Order: sequence, then C-alpha cells, then structure tokens
Amino acid sequence: MEKPTEPASIPGADSDTRGFKARAVAAVAAVGTVAAGLAVRAGADGAFAKYTGSALYTVLLCALVAFCAPRARPLVVAATALGLSWAVEFAQLTGVPAELSARSAAARLVLGSTFNAPDLFWYAVGAAAAWTVHAGARRRA
Repeated sequence: MEKPTEPASIPGADSDTRGFKARAVAAVAAVGTVAAGLAVRAGADGAFAKYTGSALYTVLLCALVAFCAPRARPLVVAATALGLSWAVEFAQLTGVPAELSARSAAARLVLGSTFNAPDLFWYAVGAAAAWTVHAGARRRA
C-alpha cells in the first residue's frame, strides 16, 4: 500500500519534480553561460569577443526565462529572450541605458550603452543556439 507522503500519491508531485529539475538545469546553464562569457572576454578581443558576447547575452536570457517558466516550450523561451535582447538594444537609441551605464557597472553589463545594429543578428544567433539545445534536451527527457 502506498504511503500518503510518497510522491506518486501527492497530486502534481511528478510535475513539481520536473519543474524543479528544469529550474536546476536552467540555473546551471545560466552559470555556465556567464562563465563562457567571462572566458571569451579574457581570452579574445575584437569582433569575435564582441559578437560572441552578444550571442551569449541572449543565451543567458534564455536560461533565465527557462528558470522563471520551466514548463514553457523552447520556442517560446527563445522568442522571449530574443525579444528582450532586441528591446534592450533598441532602448539604447534613447540614451537612457548610456546614462544608467555611466553610473553603474551592473547597468553597463545588463543594458549596454550604444546601439549597434549587428548585435540584433547575433542575438538571433544566440536565441537559435539556445533553442536548439533546449529543444534537444526536452526531447531526450
């Protein structure tokens, strides 16, 4: 006989476990993405470092969106992260991010300061890469 505290006997316990696992994977992905970004910044420079950083920015946003919404489909996660990335980039046209970035290193990392049209493409590359990994991982699970 099944005890009332066993996960199989608690309604929704299996989906809670899946949500916890998905959040844990997303958190690890976020930390790994930040580490990759720091490694690229330390080991490379120029256009490669800049555009890799742009792509990784969106990959990080994908991980954060997946953490906040662990049941969201990979396409929704990637599209949300891409939309956020583009919104931040277009906000740079207003000058507000530049002003905030001048006052705070954290704002400079999150918001940037200067609009750069090629970043829009590299954000899409990051979203596509994150979508590919996320969709593949979901298929295996």
